[in-house]
Amino acid sequence: MIAGVDEAGRGPLAGAVFAAAVILDPARPIVGLADSKVLSAAKRDELAAWIKRDALAWCIASASVEEIDRLNILQATMLAMTRAVAGLSLAPDQALIDGNRVPKSLPVPGEAIVKGDAKVAEISAASILAKTARDAELVALDALHPQYGFARHKGYPTAEHLAAIERHGVLLEHRKTFGPVKSWLARQQTQLF
Repeated sequence: MIAGVDEAGRGPLAGAVFAAAVILDPARPIVGLADSKVLSAAKRDELAAWIKRDALAWCIASASVEEIDRLNILQATMLAMTRAVAGLSLAPDQALIDGNRVPKSLPVPGEAIVKGDAKVAEISAASILAKTARDAELVALDALHPQYGFARHKGYPTAEHLAAIERHGVLLEHRKTFGPVKSWLARQQTQLF
């Protein structure tokens, strides 16, 4: 059995990084799987429901903003991927990871596949679950802090998001080690002296 593994949310300035692992059922193929980035939000949501219903096993995991700031984004991503594979209800024989790195602490043998989310159905499925879970978290964050526009930019460093940070400041959900956030915090420190 093969598990596909992918992440969502390495580049944003806010929120956790998410990863998913999926073992598909060969007897129940899911039509339309593709890299989550090329699918509409509505199509991703539809496919996510099918994946959760028809896959042999799936798990969505994350690494928190605190873990991202403590470990760095690469190590936090590897941690989220390891958690996703470890959380599967069935143990795969191998994990196929989107990208060029395999988490060292993966509980099963792994292989990295560059652009795997466009080549391997299991990785496409994991990409969709990770992306929909992360987007849902940012929509929830938007409900708490509507002035930041998280539902629109999903935490990425858009002009709107950067302007909101300048206007309203940094939230607990912002990644303090990421350039624009770190720079805003440094400016606040210098203004205190």
